[in-house]
Amino acid sequence: MDSAKRYSTFSGELKRVFGCKVQRIAIDAGFTCPNLDGTLDTRGCIYCGGHGSGSYGIRRELGVTGQLHDGMEVMRRKYKATAFLAYFQSYSNTYAPVEHLRKAFEEAISVPGVVGMISATRPDCLADDVMDYLCELNDRTYFWLELGMQSMHDKSLDLINRRHNHACLVDAVQRSKARGLRTCVHVILGLPGESRPEMLAMAGELNRLQVDGVKLHLLHVMRGTVLADMHARGEVDVMCRDGYAGLVCDFLELLDPRILIQRLTGDGGRENLIAPLWSLKKFEILNLIDAELERRGTRQGSHFDPL
Repeated sequence: MDSAKRYSTFSGELKRVFGCKVQRIAIDAGFTCPNLDGTLDTRGCIYCGGHGSGSYGIRRELGVTGQLHDGMEVMRRKYKATAFLAYFQSYSNTYAPVEHLRKAFEEAISVPGVVGMISATRPDCLADDVMDYLCELNDRTYFWLELGMQSMHDKSLDLINRRHNHACLVDAVQRSKARGLRTCVHVILGLPGESRPEMLAMAGELNRLQVDGVKLHLLHVMRGTVLADMHARGEVDVMCRDGYAGLVCDFLELLDPRILIQRLTGDGGRENLIAPLWSLKKFEILNLIDAELERRGTRQGSHFDPL
């Protein structure tokens, strides 16, 4: 566990592995999603405006190498980073023929300064030949597979129009772990209709699945989404800042301390974010979480039950 934090940080793990500061560079490689291209649906998830997760501000037209060079320049200047992970973040980054994935991924890991990569995807986009290639990639570079769980509750997955169930995520994690891939799971806190106990139950599920990393993301209401329409009609409430920080602390206390924390709050594009506006002050939220854990005298795993 990171001695400077009360939870196991991904940045600390990267420093341990590479001996220097490592930053992620988000990439849009032009992939799409079965929930947008008509294979499953054309509407996408209710919080997605058709841009794909995290793609606000990413310049696809630069290409993979161009996006990496652009991002590396910013990260060197801003964080003094000297090494980088190519983070294929937008849309579903295993939803393409293997030869297309190979072209994009090999281009990324060949860029000087790139020491590894992350591929974010849906759990229903992992064909056997894709998994074979990811294993090959994992043998040659530092690789993470990031899976969108969002919720373990099928009622919530139906509500947000994921078009897969939780059993699909469980199968994807088990297949990934069986092949020795570092596996991170993305969870959204604050989905409509989920109670606090239901949200906290997901910590126990992550422990049971023995994932290697987790990203916690608060529910963002973005312009141009079905969720924005629901919010305008008063059908969706977003969490308050202190409530979210307290929930994250509760979640961390239940979580296996072995699991690396890759994110504790999300980054919504300022120009498209409707609510909660307090989420724009990311470092204030992180500081609040740190302060609350210190006040409680607890840390990640304080209430973890290994049984």
